[in-house]
Amino acid sequence: MTPLKVVPRLLRVASVLLAYRLDELVDAAHLFRPLKLLRPLFGRPPVDVARLSRGERLRLALTELGPIFVKAGQVLSTRRDLVPADIADELALLQDQVPAFPGAEARAIVEQQLKAPVGRLYAAFDEAALASASIAQVHAATLHDGRAVVVKVLRPGIDARIARDVKLLRSLGELAQRWHPNADKIRPLDVVAEVEKMLENELDLQREGASASLLRRNFASGADLYVPEVHWDLTAPRVLTLERVHGASCDDIAAIDAAGIDRKALAAKGVRVFYEQVFRDNFFHADAHPGNVWVDLARRDEPRFIALDFGIMGSLPEADQYWLAQNFIALFERDYARIAQLHLDAGWMPPTVRVDELTAAVRTVCEPYFTRPLSQISIAELVVKLFQTARRFELTLQPQLILLQKTLLNIEGVGRMLDPEIDIWAVAHPVLKRILRERYSPRRTLREVRKRLPEWFHAAPQFPELVRDALRQVARGERRELADPVALAQRQQEARRQQRMLGSGLLGGALLISATLLWTLAPQHGSWLPLGAGLAGLAAFAAGWRRS
Repeated sequence: MTPLKVVPRLLRVASVLLAYRLDELVDAAHLFRPLKLLRPLFGRPPVDVARLSRGERLRLALTELGPIFVKAGQVLSTRRDLVPADIADELALLQDQVPAFPGAEARAIVEQQLKAPVGRLYAAFDEAALASASIAQVHAATLHDGRAVVVKVLRPGIDARIARDVKLLRSLGELAQRWHPNADKIRPLDVVAEVEKMLENELDLQREGASASLLRRNFASGADLYVPEVHWDLTAPRVLTLERVHGASCDDIAAIDAAGIDRKALAAKGVRVFYEQVFRDNFFHADAHPGNVWVDLARRDEPRFIALDFGIMGSLPEADQYWLAQNFIALFERDYARIAQLHLDAGWMPPTVRVDELTAAVRTVCEPYFTRPLSQISIAELVVKLFQTARRFELTLQPQLILLQKTLLNIEGVGRMLDPEIDIWAVAHPVLKRILRERYSPRRTLREVRKRLPEWFHAAPQFPELVRDALRQVARGERRELADPVALAQRQQEARRQQRMLGSGLLGGALLISATLLWTLAPQHGSWLPLGAGLAGLAAFAAGWRRS
């Protein structure tokens, strides 16, 4: 989009912001300031804005500006580390319901993507949309074997429209980055980048199907969380066919009570399911608002949730997942010094940060919360405030951790809506401890060693050659950073140490695996032989570490 094409759209944005009396946003961009003189010419908004809060005015303005701005507002609502709580709460209410596009166009897209007439693909296809949003809409259909499904279809031309509006958003972000007095805190270009990434994911329905399939596999029993089945033979990048499910939105308290479902048990189950997604499976539904989380009303005695819409999913790097779990445990146990040390050990903060100062800051945030009954403490709210405090110490957070914050807020909201008296701490703490026990148990560690042993054996013969090549490069001056004799000697010593550790590790791992196999596959030999092999393996590990 050329600058000349951007200007009229920027002026349109400014006029809407002015109409909703969002003058501070206009003042942030010098380009827009003269437009305040022309406010009477812009017309009046459809509601009386004088009595509305700033968050309500911003929400209504974004809704009027269109779907892409609604998406941007939804992303901004998750950044409670950047925007005030009252604005984040209002932006979280944004809905992107838009008029449906003609069913005949949906049918044509399905036929083009699946390379067959709709009549051959489905026994019935309802051209009237069940639901319609800014990116896609959903149609009811029936398979030839009688099973009910829903067909999600991307809007025609949506790629081009989103590309155009993202460019406009980027232009607005650049203006805000340059002129807004708090640009370093709001980081508008980072927010725009998050919107782009989210939209890129939502425009690939095959990716959404893969996410649904993995989540369904993680909860294969369906006892706590049910995920609709993906029909892969009827799925393509712009068409997704899912099993049709029935239930009530988790905020429909009247329907849940009418079905005789124990809401307290359901709320506790929701918290457990969240922690299992994050810390057991490392794959969580990151858009868990009530519209995407239903309750199966047919299961009165064993209530369960139904998950919908898998366009936004989250996972964490394995290291961050571990550090985050340890932070939660320390938070549950009110160990503020450990929280501070964990932030440094995780590399989320520069090593120059003083642990005692960080500990004092964490204590200052947490102590006021612990004066309340545990049932009234919000883990999500506390985590958000901790991250906000840590930003003063140059905390660097990955977008996935921000996504986790938002999901935690959503899940707690659902839990307290179902059971206002739920003690989330009492539910979450034992679940997290159990998951960590299982995840980092000796048995699991042995499985990981066995899995990686072939790779280690394969790499071991190459290690001396790699060290020799590195030393030759130093001698030829190709690695000048090692030209210092002291540094070179240290590097040679380190290489020998790693060789000793690798050799001892390989020997110890082989003996431990041998002990495991003898124990499980040859019990007739008794326990002494595998026990001896296991002790020898541990001794090899210890020798390697001691000599290093």
